[in-house]
Amino acid sequence: MKKILNYLFEHKTFSREAAKEILISISKGMYNDSEMAAFMTVYLMRSITIDELLGFRDALLELCVPVNLNGYDVLDIVGTGGDAKNTFNISTLSCFLVSGAGAKVAKHGNYGVSSVSGASNLMELVGYKFKNDDAKLRAELEEAGICFLHAPLFHPALKNVAAIRRQLGVRTFFNMLGPLVNPAFAQHQLIGVYSLEMARVYNYLFQQTDKKFVIVHSLDGYDEISLTADTKVITNAGEQDWTPERLGKRRVQPQDIFGGNTPEEAAKIFMKILKGEGTWAQNSVVFANAAMGLYSLGTYSSYDDCFAAAVASLESGNAYNSFKKLIAIQ
Repeated sequence: MKKILNYLFEHKTFSREAAKEILISISKGMYNDSEMAAFMTVYLMRSITIDELLGFRDALLELCVPVNLNGYDVLDIVGTGGDAKNTFNISTLSCFLVSGAGAKVAKHGNYGVSSVSGASNLMELVGYKFKNDDAKLRAELEEAGICFLHAPLFHPALKNVAAIRRQLGVRTFFNMLGPLVNPAFAQHQLIGVYSLEMARVYNYLFQQTDKKFVIVHSLDGYDEISLTADTKVITNAGEQDWTPERLGKRRVQPQDIFGGNTPEEAAKIFMKILKGEGTWAQNSVVFANAAMGLYSLGTYSSYDDCFAAAVASLESGNAYNSFKKLIAIQ
């Protein structure tokens, strides 16, 4: 690792193959915590290159425990995290609205690092048991329309760096990798990113695949559709700026989407919204993100149709029923 760090300190970058080998070594536990913390910190001081990101992704996918979902066409809604905005769990709520609307969701998530409550913190608190058993995950997908994939169970490298990431408490390049390494190899993805630079990087990477994708970045810095400002929306077909009024029928204020000060508070907000007891602003943001997830499937004729389906999923109780079925299977 000393050689690797000195190489980076000289402002040099790694090839795709070299980056892959480094992450494979990390997954094998070849470096100590201090060395890995130093390595991650370098990427806080300079942008990661596309080759480095591809190499790290290649390593995680090569080492991952893949999930066999019997050919189901699944969607993942995931944010990179790291926007330091502390919103409630918008992506996870959106997943339940999507499954309540009849689509299949394989949600990839992890514990929060730079946020109060990541998807895994939330799911654990509301009674979900993490697993990497294919048969059980398929049963969840068939019964509830959604399964949850806790990243460390599928990616050994992520498990090895989890404690260091928590101790650092800041965004690292591992945040960027999460949306790229869903172990179910989701064919459709809605990805929220924290910067325009990352949006362009993801666009380049996803254009090399046959996935149907939507990348969103709120232009005031959120890694999701926040409705607090215009949102950059990038799809297979190109990019546009969408207004809050077009996406969610209204603009909201940052305080309207605050996620609480503890994981327990975040879980209470989550359950309140899922039960249909959220505020107008909270619901609007979830509707917009769920609608964009449905939009990425390509099965609806317009975004407005997707928005109507998201509203119906929550207001009919279908989203909450999807959640109850998922927890009951445990």
